[in-house]
Amino acid sequence: MDRTQIQRELKKHADEKYRKFSAGLLPGVNAILGVRLPELRKMARQLARTDWRENLRQLSDDTFEEIMLQGMMIGYVNCPAEERLELIEEFVPKIDNWSVCDSFCSGLKFIKSEQQRVFRFLKPYLESDKEFEQRFAAVILLDYFIDETWLFRTVNALEQIKAKAYYAKMAVAWAMAECYLHFPEEVMPVLRQNRLDPEVQQKTLQKIIESRTIPDGTREEIRAMKSKAVRRHL
Repeated sequence: MDRTQIQRELKKHADEKYRKFSAGLLPGVNAILGVRLPELRKMARQLARTDWRENLRQLSDDTFEEIMLQGMMIGYVNCPAEERLELIEEFVPKIDNWSVCDSFCSGLKFIKSEQQRVFRFLKPYLESDKEFEQRFAAVILLDYFIDETWLFRTVNALEQIKAKAYYAKMAVAWAMAECYLHFPEEVMPVLRQNRLDPEVQQKTLQKIIESRTIPDGTREEIRAMKSKAVRRHL
């Protein structure tokens, strides 16, 4: 499928109301056509089935949807892990919003069988000072590395991320909160010791408080910790 055909297909499925809705959720992101995610996933699967390398080359970076298609295709194509990691490395600099980041990460199912390799691959992103490289690393950890085998390495990796910008901080907090909700006894010491950035600590505790799965007594303790974190941040 050449670029003209791809653009024609995207325009066919564009929805003006959805475009306005998406633009409201993605401030600063330009050239949104308004194609819904299920339709983009369907297109990405089709493009990934035949001559995917050429199809990937045909996609430009001119619209939000084409960038989203590139990320989705990388998750769907049939290729060796090493080649997929090269594609990921090329794609990550194109991420400039939470939606592309999170949709891209959720489609990288190959990571489940390549955890060792991918954890090593994440190192430069964990050490990056760029907002969406940091978010990429945090969301990958959230999606694929919160389990008994990886928990302590995941928590340590999240502590390494020196997030300064909003979307990176939110991702680190989200991932750390999920670590706690899955393994409360193991993660509580990290929270009690205030080892996180003060703002990340606040956001982590807030996400935990919002969970319906924690007992009321624990919720009160977390609320008290959050109040302390707020005072520390002032």
